[in-house]
Amino acid sequence: MESLKIRDLCKTYIINKRQNNVLKNVNMEIKEGEMVAVMGPSGSGKSTLLYTVSGMDHITAGRVDFFGKDLSSLNAKQMSDLRLDEMGFIFQQMYMLKNLSIYDNIILPAYQSKRGKGRENRKEINDRAKELMHKLGISEIAEHDINEVSGGQLQRACICRSLINNPKMIFADEPTGALNQQNSKEVMKELNRINREGTTVMLVTHDMKVAAKSDRVLYIEDGNIKGEFTLGKYTGKEETRERERKISNWLMEMGF
Repeated sequence: MESLKIRDLCKTYIINKRQNNVLKNVNMEIKEGEMVAVMGPSGSGKSTLLYTVSGMDHITAGRVDFFGKDLSSLNAKQMSDLRLDEMGFIFQQMYMLKNLSIYDNIILPAYQSKRGKGRENRKEINDRAKELMHKLGISEIAEHDINEVSGGQLQRACICRSLINNPKMIFADEPTGALNQQNSKEVMKELNRINREGTTVMLVTHDMKVAAKSDRVLYIEDGNIKGEFTLGKYTGKEETRERERKISNWLMEMGF
């Protein structure tokens, strides 16, 4: 089943009375359980694509189906609920509330969701947050402020937060962009594990090493998908170098 089906997607911004066509008739599908990376030069429309297909930004024309729901048919409240309950987001800039601890930042989206009402449900949410933090190796920073932890720890906390509502799909925009190589590896390890457990992932990246760990890579240029490369599921570090070599050769062919 397709988790995401995009048909003739266009996104136009009007700047100083001039049209800027950022996305032009994009067609793509992401199957349930897939991990798909989007690559392309700066200004090619990568992040705009991620924001429009996840309903964070309005589409100008075309159709986006998310697990059978036509996003353009939803009103602002329905779209907000869908993003909260069925989507998870990870960004390069790690947006967290400064006045809350790491743990409170993680549980907040679940407390705001439909299932966050009532004491029993909140106990379940608290238990899930603790389990996620344990899985990602950050239990010890639960009560820390966000400025008391490393960038890698903070990004793993953002992954916990993105998973707290059991989303059908994770959207990640340059999730390793602000991290050093070791922290980048740790974050990708977690995203691969989440994906193997069944969560669909779409990520935007400029990093070949990150793209090499996805099932499929889409190449976008001038607002249109110019090619795709299928790698299959990533199974472990012994195949990393070979996958990186294949991606590197393909990206050279694409003119990256």
